[in-house]
This record gives sequence, structure tokens and C-alpha cells, in this order.
Amino acid sequence: MCTSKATSVSNRKGRKMTTDFHTKDSKETEKKKKMKCCLISYMDLPEYMKDNEYILQYYRAEWPLKEAFLSLFRWHNETLNIWTHLIGFLLFLALTIVNLDGVPRLGDLFSKFTRSFPLTLDANASHISSNFLSRTLQESVKVIDLETTISPGNTSPMAARWPFFVFLGGSMFCLLSSSICHLLGCHSHRLSLFLLRVDYAGIAVMIVASFFPPIYYIFQCEPHWQFIYLALITAMGVFTVFTLLSPPLSSGAFRAFRAMLFSAMGFSGIVPAIHALVLNWSNPQCTITLTYELLMALSYVTGTLFYVSRIPEKWKPGLFDLAGHSHQIFHLFVIGGALAHYAATLIFLEWRDRVGCNTVI
Repeated sequence: MCTSKATSVSNRKGRKMTTDFHTKDSKETEKKKKMKCCLISYMDLPEYMKDNEYILQYYRAEWPLKEAFLSLFRWHNETLNIWTHLIGFLLFLALTIVNLDGVPRLGDLFSKFTRSFPLTLDANASHISSNFLSRTLQESVKVIDLETTISPGNTSPMAARWPFFVFLGGSMFCLLSSSICHLLGCHSHRLSLFLLRVDYAGIAVMIVASFFPPIYYIFQCEPHWQFIYLALITAMGVFTVFTLLSPPLSSGAFRAFRAMLFSAMGFSGIVPAIHALVLNWSNPQCTITLTYELLMALSYVTGTLFYVSRIPEKWKPGLFDLAGHSHQIFHLFVIGGALAHYAATLIFLEWRDRVGCNTVI
């Protein structure tokens, strides 16, 4: 009896010790998990994550996938990198959905604006100045309000829409892959390397896709040039993607090389651009589309310069850890350039619908 009682007490103590051990072990695991999801400094990063030594704090490193995904709603040095391109993706997704119902005409927006503009002027300025400004705006709108100037005798079919949607699709792929890379790249070395490759491939895809609308619509009546230019830029894009799939080229040491490769793809458009100018110099739409395309080029080049130079964080390390560093600025210029090209693409499409072409492929 005494032996049985002693055994019972011993069993209870054993169960208590086991329970305490598991509780302690659970707390330690939870503590380690919380510590693992803390933001750390540049010096504490794994070597493969060290990319910009001028951003000193607020890094995520080797977080579980769930926590990495939920960090979309946390504040760290990648938050604005994620959201700038995620918002850009949603913007281009919205444009794609709107355009599926029918590509809008840029002139429609200006026409609505100019119809209401004189009313506002009458209430706030003299009648003479109102009429003068109204006439000036309406004359400038005539250049791009192509829907009102379509020749009644033009029986040519509407231009193909697929090059326009190739551009939108390429832009969305680039922006979404970039956002995902910045969001989940903190999970592991293997995933980080894979996402970086997809991110770089997305940039190449966006550059190639951007060439499709202008080259297709401008050279639609000269299919041999259309084929040559599109084939060359596509081949260059494929070469760039396969080159960047090499793991060593994904490292920070090749930042300048990647920028040079992407810039070379962009500058390859100079030849077809000059060719297009020679063919269409007398066309009033030429000046407008050229302005938009120059804005696009300026935006991309400026963004690339920020990306390579790491300005402004290079000037004051630590000050721009959360907001204002070069990669965030680069993202904004990418979106700005894409929107400028979107505006130019609408004009290309309006123009080709208006003038038509006997040769449609």
C-alpha cells in the first residue's frame, strides 16, 4: 500500500516535470520565433542579403513565409519598395480591365475638359480672356482628338489590340514580380535567389513589351521592318533573361552590369525611333508621341541613375533606411515612365485606327 502510494506520488511529480519541461520548451520556441521575426541591422544580416551598406537598420532576415507575407502590413526598409510596385501593378490591372471593354481615346478626356473649361472661366475671368484660352485649348486638342477627324471614306479595319495588351501584361508582370521579390525575399537564400532572377526577368519582359505597340503600329504598313525590329528586340530580351538567370549575376557585385544590360535594351530603340521620325515627321501626332516617349526615357534613365549611385542614402547612411532611399525612388520613376508610355501608346492606337493601312498583319 505504501509502495503504491509512493509510486502514485512519483508519477504525479513525473507528469508535472514533463509538463513543465514542455511548457518551458514551448516558451523557448516562441521566444526564438519572435526573435527571428525581429528587425535587425545590416551587420547582422546573412552574407547573401547584404546588398546596400548605406541602409543600416530595419532588415528582415530568414523569416518564415507566413510572417514574411504578413510583413506587407509592417514597417521596415522594404515596405515602400513593396507597396510602390504593388500599387503600380493594381493601377495597370485596372487600366487593363477598363481597356478590355474598349480602348479609351485620349482626346475624349481633353474634349470633356475643354467643353466645361469656358464655363469656369466665365465665372472667374473676363469674357475676352475666356474665349481666347478656350480657343487655344481646343485648337491644341484637335491634334490628338482623332475620333472627331476620322475620314468618312476610311474603310480600313481597326488596328489590332494585342500589341497594346502585350505592353500592359509586360508591365504588370514586372511590377508584380518586383513587389513579390521585395516581400518574400527575406525568407531564405534559395527563395531570394529565385525571386531575384524572376524580378530581373520581369524588367527585361517589360522593356521588350514596351516596344511592341509603337513598332507594330508605326510600321504596320511596312511589315518587313515591323518584323525585323520586333524580332531583334525580342531576341535581345531573351538573351538578357538567360544571362540574368545565372546565379552569380544576381549578386550585388553585378548591379552596374545589370543596369548596363537593361539600358542597352532601352537604347536599342533609338534606331526604330529615328526611322519612325523620318517616316512621320510631318504628322502632328509625331511631336506629341515623341514628347511622351522622351518623358518615358528620361524617367527610366533617371531612375536607373538613382539605382546605381545609391543616392541619397550614400550621402547620409541610416537617414533613409525606411523612406526616401534610392530603390524606392527608382520604383517611382519606373511607374512614371510606364504611364508616359501608356499615354503614347493610346495615341499610336488612335492614329492607326484613323489612317488605317492596306496591309494588316
